[in-house]
Parts: sequence; C-alpha cells; structure tokens
Amino acid sequence: GEGFERSFWKEVKDKNWKELDKHIAANYVLVTPAGRLDRAAALRRWTTYEVDDYTLSDFQVELNAQTLVVTYTAMLRGKVGEHALPSRPIRMMSVWQQQKTGWVIIAHTSIDPPKK
Repeated sequence: GEGFERSFWKEVKDKNWKELDKHIAANYVLVTPAGRLDRAAALRRWTTYEVDDYTLSDFQVELNAQTLVVTYTAMLRGKVGEHALPSRPIRMMSVWQQQKTGWVIIAHTSIDPPKK
C-alpha cells in the first residue's frame, strides 16, 4: 500500500496524467473540504496541483481481502491552482482494490488540521 501511494504522488508531481489515469477506478471518489468529487472531477482537480516537493510518512496499511486501506501523513509543497498547499502535515487515507487489471485506487480523502 505504501508503494502505491508513493507512486500516486510521484505521478501527480511529474504530471504523468496518462499513467495516473490507469490506476484510478471507474467509481473513484475524492473527498475534499469542498465536498465529494467523482472520478472525472477528481482528475480535473489533480491536474491543478503544482507539487514542487513532498514527503510521505507514518504509513499504516490494513489489508482486507482484495482491499487495502492506507493512512499516512503528507507534507506537500507547491500549490493548487492559485492557492498554496498547506505548509503543515496533512493526514490522508486512500483505499486501493485489487481488480482484474491490477491494483486501483477507489477512494481518497485528506484532513487538513486547523491552523494553530
């Protein structure tokens, strides 16, 4: 699971949308503070990310049959559209599922802690 997340963020940073697209399920859901996004809307959102650098840590991976739940902490540097990414750790969770075509991400969410 950790490797899937590291690959996911590498593709976002490198703007390798074609490769990223292969690993996103047809029923993918992205939950953001602004609400729920389906696959098409989520892909459009990911393409607005300008990730200069990132650090992923504190991984916990739970396997249940053909499903992995991956939680971790991310430090992202860059921006989304015109807005800077938070300069503090963000807790994230992704759900990956093994399908006939391989492992795909079916859901992702993040929790941006309140400013102190």
